[in-house]
Amino acid sequence: MSFALHQMLQDLPLIDILDVGAMSLGGASAYQQLVHHGKTRVIGFEPGQEECRKLNEKMGPPHIFFPFFIGDGKPATYYETNEVMTGSLYRPNTRLLEKFQNLAELTVPVRTHEVETRRLDDIEGIGSVDFIKMDVQGSELNVFKGASKVLESALVIQVEVEFVELYQGQPMFGDVDQYLRGKGYQFHTFLGFGKRCFKPLVVNDNINDGLNQYLWSDAIYVKDWMRLENLSTVQLKKYAVLLHDLFRSADLCHLLLSTVDGREGTGLAGRYLQMCSGR
Repeated sequence: MSFALHQMLQDLPLIDILDVGAMSLGGASAYQQLVHHGKTRVIGFEPGQEECRKLNEKMGPPHIFFPFFIGDGKPATYYETNEVMTGSLYRPNTRLLEKFQNLAELTVPVRTHEVETRRLDDIEGIGSVDFIKMDVQGSELNVFKGASKVLESALVIQVEVEFVELYQGQPMFGDVDQYLRGKGYQFHTFLGFGKRCFKPLVVNDNINDGLNQYLWSDAIYVKDWMRLENLSTVQLKKYAVLLHDLFRSADLCHLLLSTVDGREGTGLAGRYLQMCSGR
């Protein structure tokens, strides 16, 4: 399935992406190819002023990034650490982190800052959103609770979740899962798992590798595929593009295109299967 579905659906409007914790865009973001082909518009948030400046410089219009702390709209304490990627609005759980290889070493508290957080629903300029990517080191549930309007429109969500308490008092995967299911989403898949060995063991000569203790992952949630009648035809097509081009979920993508065919009498699903099989 090396083809891109957005090439088959040429008339599709831009896919609107909301990226909360956008610094990871400097790596291999799942939606990078959509950006590269001019098929998307990104609104992103990264509280570090310098990181935010770099993102705006790198991406340029129509994409835009803001140096905001996104959360529940209340004052909060930001716990700065020795690595910018591990700073959080929750205090690092050092006692737990020290049990694993190369975690406490990357999450050393440096200083604290009193900050103001903003709710996504209160930020001007955010309209309908198709895809949400979120990586905010434990604050994911607080962000979602301030984003009811955004969640009404979003089709696919990629969110980092934790299975153990890396930050003190943080919501866990089960809390995020329950909340998103209550907002009309189904769990779809995990994108790999973050693992570490309990000290002093090391496997494969790699301190960042692990055995059976899963610590975190990126979870993918999708708009409930039992209620596709609630989505417009354009939304169904965008949903399909996201599922194929970002995650190669051909089976669900085919279901979405079949739903479009049922409405419009088109043959998208059959053509899609031919392309998947290389014909």
